[in-house]
Amino acid sequence: MAGITPCFWFDGQAEEAASLYASIFPDSHVDRINQSASDTPSGPKGTVLTVEFTLRGQPFVGLNGGPDFRFNEAISFVVDCVDQAEVDRYWEALTTGGGEPGPCGWLKDRFGVSWQIVPRRLNELIQGSDAAGAQRAMEAMLSMSKIDVAELERAYAGG
Repeated sequence: MAGITPCFWFDGQAEEAASLYASIFPDSHVDRINQSASDTPSGPKGTVLTVEFTLRGQPFVGLNGGPDFRFNEAISFVVDCVDQAEVDRYWEALTTGGGEPGPCGWLKDRFGVSWQIVPRRLNELIQGSDAAGAQRAMEAMLSMSKIDVAELERAYAGG
C-alpha cells in the first residue's frame, strides 16, 4: 500500500465504481474486494466493505460506508490529458449514465465524484508568454464546460 491512499466513501457502490474507473483509465485495475467480517452500520456480514483499486498507477480504496456522507467539490481528481481526444474520451466516459457536466472542465460522475478533465495545452496557454493571449485563453476557458483546445488556441491567438 502507498504511503497515502485516497479513500472514496460510497453507499453500496464501491465495487461498481471501482470497476467503472478501472475500465476507463489505462494502467488501472481492481486489486481486491474485501467482505465485511461482521455486521456493520452499512451492511451485514459478508457484504462488500472495501474495494482496493488502482487508477493510472495510483492506489485507491472504495469503502461502502453507507448513506451518511456524500461527495462534494471540495475534493476532486484532476485528469491530465495529452490532447482533445483524451479530454473527449474521459468526459464521455465519466458523464455517461448519470454524470453531470460542470464549468471549466469539471464534471461529476454518476456516483457524485468530482473530476477535472484538463488538457495539458490549457496550462501552456493560460501561462503563456503573451499576457493578453493568456488572459483571452483564461476567459475562454471560464465560459466552457468541457474544455475545447482548438477554441482556447483561437482565443490565445486573438481570433
